[in-house]
Amino acid sequence: MSLHSIQSDFAAHVENRDAAGAILLVCEHASNAFPAPWGSLGLTEAQQAAHVAWDPGALDLSRALARRLDAALVHAPASRLIYDLNRGPDRADAMAERSEVHDIPGNKGLSAEDRLHRTEALYLPFHNALHAEIARRLALGRVTVLVTIHSFTPVYHGRPRSVEFGVIHDADDRLARAIVEAAQRGTDLACALNEPYSAADGVTHTLRLQATPYGLANAMLEIRNDLIATSEMAEAMADRLAPVLQSALAAVAEV
Repeated sequence: MSLHSIQSDFAAHVENRDAAGAILLVCEHASNAFPAPWGSLGLTEAQQAAHVAWDPGALDLSRALARRLDAALVHAPASRLIYDLNRGPDRADAMAERSEVHDIPGNKGLSAEDRLHRTEALYLPFHNALHAEIARRLALGRVTVLVTIHSFTPVYHGRPRSVEFGVIHDADDRLARAIVEAAQRGTDLACALNEPYSAADGVTHTLRLQATPYGLANAMLEIRNDLIATSEMAEAMADRLAPVLQSALAAVAEV
């Protein structure tokens, strides 16, 4: 398979491109697909289905929010264990040898050439495509707000997590704080700012790369994956979160 063919297959998937809403949704960990030429990376089927390979429920939630918010959606086509698209190519965990308690055999001892190949095949096509969507919207004079959607496991390294809905920011905290305030006011979700991760954990790469250079309001949403474990649960969560996002967007617009 040629590099050009791989790039064509693994560029970002774009849905609702011409949606009228201001929010552009991004789901970097949407898929647990392990396609050729990388295959399973030596993982079992159970590991390929586990949260280490993707963000369960995140794509269902993203699509449900896109419908309610009339939003465009950009999402990734392959497992984050092949390349984590929310990490820069300088980061070892972009192609992690170990994730939580799982060793990733196919990522052991990657050469610089191996890392470059995955960067060219997965990272560059995805982020170039996302950047193209942002640039297209800006050229049309459209207000654009970047919101990335993730899910997290209820138990991490054996420790239960009490937070249900986390909102993370990088340098610009306007939208993140507005979302937390709206969620605490309008839902019964256990919501917190910069939980269960923060920018200090290196999880805001997409925000920093894509939104910050244009001064776009942005935030990263983390939903506990047991709350969006089925498509029906994801739809119900979207019913709860869509008004939160609309309220936060209005609050930021007034600042």
